[in-house]
Amino acid sequence: MDVRLSAEQLALRDAVAKAVARLGPSTVADLDDAERRAKLDAAVAAAGWRELRSASDSGEPWASAVEVALVAAELGQGLADTPFLGPSLAAELRRHVGAPPATEPETVALMDDLSGLGTGIDSELPSMLVAIDALGARHALVLAHFGFQYGVGTVELSDEVEGTDLTRPSVLLPADSRVTPLDGQDREVDDGELERWDSFGLALTCADLVGVMRGVLALATTYAKDRRQYGATIGSFQAVQHLLADAHVLMEGSASIALHAAWAVDALDLSESLVAASAAKAYCTRSARIVCETAIQVHGGIGNTWDCLAHVYLRRALLSGEVLGGVGASLDRVMHYHAIGVTNGFR
Repeated sequence: MDVRLSAEQLALRDAVAKAVARLGPSTVADLDDAERRAKLDAAVAAAGWRELRSASDSGEPWASAVEVALVAAELGQGLADTPFLGPSLAAELRRHVGAPPATEPETVALMDDLSGLGTGIDSELPSMLVAIDALGARHALVLAHFGFQYGVGTVELSDEVEGTDLTRPSVLLPADSRVTPLDGQDREVDDGELERWDSFGLALTCADLVGVMRGVLALATTYAKDRRQYGATIGSFQAVQHLLADAHVLMEGSASIALHAAWAVDALDLSESLVAASAAKAYCTRSARIVCETAIQVHGGIGNTWDCLAHVYLRRALLSGEVLGGVGASLDRVMHYHAIGVTNGFR
């Protein structure tokens, strides 16, 4: 694996960073600015970043998972309150079943614990699902059994968004919601395609978590440089320095393993890419929570108030950490595939 980014990848990363710096929220109050959010959404839509994993004429995605991860990390770092995770997962799922790109905003619906794609049976949802990153989405994609066929279905969404993450609200889909077959899909879903989709989704959430860690660590570091107590900035206190240094180490470790997971999506076979993504998810999820809580601690009392952005980063990390499985589920996946490898004589 070559960890160096190409000139095109650097340009993509910088373009996203500039857009988020210009149009992303800089305070909690900015999250209520509908005009700003609409401009950010329009910029992301015009750039085509949500369709990077759509199929090209050859059937392959327009961009690698590494490039999509670069976008996700920058959006996470800037707390971009515009859909990206959901539409990107939907675009990847469409490509796996041979369906054309979406013509209107959409996302995916996960099980109520967010551990995997929700499933419809005979045109109905048997249980409540959660459509993630659903702001502005008209419908969500689910797995679906239609008779003897196993493919992708769509479920219409309401406008009632909610959720822990203030930047990426969700929509609850009640049981018995109607499921219709996705137009244009020309092949059924198989286990291999789902594993590849899982690997991509896990890598994408890891990238978002890395961005969140970078953003909240920058927030805490800036505060430590400015806040004065006992005649000195709190950043000069060794205890605060140790907290921030440990958080920085976790962030850098997460960036490395997340980049490997994104590379593995397109470069390794199914089981290896899923193991890489699952290991990264476990590491990044645990690290992100520690880093966000460290940032709140460095802020002191103000870190627990509504007006401090630190809690917005923590909320975003909590959602990304649970999408497609948290620490426990990810480690179980790693152990499962390791056991299979040992049984088959691989190390």
